[in-house]
Amino acid sequence: MSGGIKPDGSWRNWAGNQRSRPVRIEHPTSETDVVDLVHRAASDDLRVRVVGAGHSFTSIARTDDVLVSLDRLTGIECFDDTTGRVRVRAGTRLSHLNPLLDERGLAMPNLGDIAYQSVAGAISTSTHGTGLGFRSIAAGVVGLRLVAGDGSVVVLDDTHDPALRDVARVGLGALGVLTEVTLQCVPAFNLHAIEEILPVDQVLSSFDEWANSTDHVEFFWMPYTGLAQVKRNTRTDEVPPPAQNQRHAIRRRWKRFKNKELLENVAFGAMNHVGRLRPALIPRLNRMAFNEIGRAEYLTTSYSVFASERRVRFYEMEYAVPRESGLEAFSRVRALIETLDRPISFPIEFRILGGDDIPLSTAYGRDSCFIAVHVFRGTPYEQYFRGVEEIMNDYGGRPHWGKLHFQDVDVLAGRYPHWARFQEARDRLDPARRFTNDYLDRMLGL
Repeated sequence: MSGGIKPDGSWRNWAGNQRSRPVRIEHPTSETDVVDLVHRAASDDLRVRVVGAGHSFTSIARTDDVLVSLDRLTGIECFDDTTGRVRVRAGTRLSHLNPLLDERGLAMPNLGDIAYQSVAGAISTSTHGTGLGFRSIAAGVVGLRLVAGDGSVVVLDDTHDPALRDVARVGLGALGVLTEVTLQCVPAFNLHAIEEILPVDQVLSSFDEWANSTDHVEFFWMPYTGLAQVKRNTRTDEVPPPAQNQRHAIRRRWKRFKNKELLENVAFGAMNHVGRLRPALIPRLNRMAFNEIGRAEYLTTSYSVFASERRVRFYEMEYAVPRESGLEAFSRVRALIETLDRPISFPIEFRILGGDDIPLSTAYGRDSCFIAVHVFRGTPYEQYFRGVEEIMNDYGGRPHWGKLHFQDVDVLAGRYPHWARFQEARDRLDPARRFTNDYLDRMLGL
């Protein structure tokens, strides 16, 4: 099963938990096409939602009115070699963009752990990577072009309403249809990556020091084990060293292929199928999974390290909490898992990120730790996810906009100090609420 638009005119997301049958699906290839479709939707009194890669787990892109796919609005418009700024069409997938930047000697400053998303989708939902000295993908946005609710084209950059641009960088698709995004890139760099399995208690006692001394650090704790996989990545201009001999090169490639493809995808997927049929086996399967993963150390291009293939489909919730509360919140999630009716077969992911100044960014105004929990596709999750959310509420947690949660506007408005700035931008760009759906009505109000 794959996500996306189906031959029968229906749509489903990557995880398969969100589906809809829109009145019509639009495939614009230009900004002019977007202007036209917005005018037609207004004439027909239909709402408009935009979908990129469909990697959100919430119903943020779902609509039974007009669904706009950005899959044909892709590619790089221009490079500015002096400033390192790159203007990209909004539907461009990060996986396609990264190699093109590398060819030009450029890179994104930071990336998440997958690169399937469109540029527009990644920034609009506050997608992020890890690293205390770095910020979300949206924080690197210096320019936007969007089509507003009345069909007008709005340009936002350093000289055209920069205050509104700063709000619109994380817009949830509620301010208009993004057509172009200008990204501030950095000179291309490599990462020296170390990935290893360590006792989880050692990881917890060392994490703050690693966060302060390592460019990018994260860990994954596997339930029912005392182990965590730690990933530490250090930025460098060094080039990968030549292999001492052909046998050494083959062995190094095989170890990475075994960890990334065979264990993290093929074997892990098989174990989850077994676990869904026989939940009682999950603790034993989890121990087997982590016992097989070996230490890996390698040096390669930044985007090849940041993003991994994720072939095993799942449902996910992720919360951002203040840095000083992160490890405590994680420990409470560990304890929660022991009380659940059904064993958990996916690791808990823990990342850290520097704060930013985007009103609806989950890291607004504070250095943040991110705790992500997952279940295998088709597995009941409500008891687990609601339990996690209760914990995160104690720390003023902010849910990822594209990942499952149970919040609404009454809660969320109090967790973002500049919530009113976003609502003012929405009233200005889409007063008729053309770009909304049931999810956004619940998140943002009417």
